[in-house]
Amino acid sequence: MKTGGEAGVKMRRILGSVLFFIGLIAFWQLLYVAATDWMEWAKPYAVPHPAGVVQSAGTLLANGTLFAAVGKSMLRVLVGFLISLVIGVLFGILIIQSDYFARNLKPLLLGIQTLPSICWVPFAILWFGLNESAIVFVVVMGSVFSISLSVESGIKEVPPIYIKAARTMGVTPGKMYTKVIFPAALPSFVAGMKQAWSFAWRALMSGEVMSASVGLGYTLMIGRDLADINQVMTVMLVIILIGIVIDKGIFSSVENYLLRQRGLK
Repeated sequence: MKTGGEAGVKMRRILGSVLFFIGLIAFWQLLYVAATDWMEWAKPYAVPHPAGVVQSAGTLLANGTLFAAVGKSMLRVLVGFLISLVIGVLFGILIIQSDYFARNLKPLLLGIQTLPSICWVPFAILWFGLNESAIVFVVVMGSVFSISLSVESGIKEVPPIYIKAARTMGVTPGKMYTKVIFPAALPSFVAGMKQAWSFAWRALMSGEVMSASVGLGYTLMIGRDLADINQVMTVMLVIILIGIVIDKGIFSSVENYLLRQRGLK
């Protein structure tokens, strides 16, 4: 049970966050007025403002466009991310198990990871056409290498004493990964998955703005084509909000739980 002091601290933090965002919105509105009315260096239709974003969000919610776009985008990124997990774990284990691949494959993965996701869009279109597979491919290529490297790093950080103790107790090589190595490296895996998720989310937007019929990226481009800067800003804010919710609500929560379970936090 929380004490009165802890509850007071929590309330002050919540109030501080609310005031921060109120101030941020007020500053945003002030910048809009200054740019379009006072200094007149920008056209009103070219600069988003809070009231316009709220109106655009209401329209997208009322006609169901926003719900459909979020649902379709989440399905794509989940499929791509799950595929990345399977391939990334296999690559990570391969690098750990083989010095040859550690010397040659790991530097290659490090180099490919630096490529922006948009670089894979032409390959996706040429190989798969303008369809769902092309978008999922871009998501996979945007996140799989990060997962591979995080798996390799997490396994390397497992204390050798754990493996020696497991062998002493008769743990078979087949169960070494499932019973000892993976559980011990789980906090590092989750941290790597969190980073890979952000890469996958950005890769999804790269794929959707180039080839999609429904999705957040496509809705953003429709706003651009219609010169509706408030719709563009609305979609951008939704993308940011989903990213924050997934990061804080899932990955950070799981990561903190694992660290507490191990007495590291």
